[in-house]
Amino acid sequence: MSELFYPHGGGAELATHLYANLLSKAGFSVVVVTNKFNGESEISRSRNLVVYRLPLFKEVGNVKYSILRRGDVLLSGFMRKMMKWANVVYVPRFWFSSILLAKAYRKPVVTHVHDYIPVCPLANLFDVSRNAVCDNAACSLKCVYSFERAGGRSLIGTVESVLLNPNFGRYFSRLIGLSDAVICVSETQLELIKKKHEGWASKFHVIYNPLPEVSEIKTDGEDFGYFGGPSYMKGFHVLFKAAVYFARHKHGALRIHATKFSGFNGRFYEVFSRFGIIPYGKLSARDYGELYNKIGTVVVPSIWAEPWGYVVTEAMLSGKLVIASSVGGIPEQVSGCKGVFLFDVGDYEQLAEKMLYVRGLSKEAKVDLGIKNRECVMRKFSNEKTIANFIGLLVKITDKEYA
Repeated sequence: MSELFYPHGGGAELATHLYANLLSKAGFSVVVVTNKFNGESEISRSRNLVVYRLPLFKEVGNVKYSILRRGDVLLSGFMRKMMKWANVVYVPRFWFSSILLAKAYRKPVVTHVHDYIPVCPLANLFDVSRNAVCDNAACSLKCVYSFERAGGRSLIGTVESVLLNPNFGRYFSRLIGLSDAVICVSETQLELIKKKHEGWASKFHVIYNPLPEVSEIKTDGEDFGYFGGPSYMKGFHVLFKAAVYFARHKHGALRIHATKFSGFNGRFYEVFSRFGIIPYGKLSARDYGELYNKIGTVVVPSIWAEPWGYVVTEAMLSGKLVIASSVGGIPEQVSGCKGVFLFDVGDYEQLAEKMLYVRGLSKEAKVDLGIKNRECVMRKFSNEKTIANFIGLLVKITDKEYA
């Protein structure tokens, strides 16, 4: 039950797509129910995988509330048929109302959390008003307001969020708590969630995300890359300050290719380019691939405790160097990888110094470190182990349910 499915969405949807394909290859019959966007077919089939696309919502706005409003879809004959058919109902994102329906049909449920939604209605566990990981028992109005305004949301959208999240968000954890198993993507994420849900201890499982396929490896890029758009949580402001610091200390020109800037105010482009930041709007797969080949080092300056960064994984699999914030699950993800350089969260001077160091490396050294990054991530993680752990969990909860 995935309201968005790859190529829509982000890392969570990519993981869901990979799991669906790995399970279908392993012989499981997998059905994905998701939203239908313009130009997409209502049904697609591949091996043992069937994707049904329903008209759930027209635009990707506040998805977690948009999908919860569709009680008509949830109670439809089609959905009841799917529940009767399924051995396990899998909820990888925000369709928590489906947990209630699954339980009405006495079906075991696996909820996969790729963020902090069980303990934070904003899903990030970060208090922008204090610029720190949130430790409040409840999400405060000030926290929600600061988060939305920092993200550039309109006043109307901010007010809507302030009304919805603190009042209705607390019910998410109650719905998730009905699950038979809750998968976290890193030990770090688990520990942060467990602090507020110790009673769920027997339901928690850590399974690292599947590795995406990387078809072509090119390690001769020289530029820097950033893939988080103007997002405050992804740390663009930290990167921009680092670029300004770099220029003011006369270290020469940088070339930082920055994606996901569609619709961004054009007057900022000139300012960005002055400090070596080259922003891009929406790119086709081909254009993205050509751009990625120019990049030798990927910068991940996130300020929130990212449970698992697919940008980091893809960079290492592609033989890129990585400069990233030492936050969340990233240190766990990259431990032992020689071509990854961590810096303290929000410390733009440290980031600038790391970029200066990497730029000063010889081409041969960069290529060698990039190859070591690829070897490291493939040694630490494997899809065979990931899917075996996932299947083992399915067997465990179905045996429990039908015992």
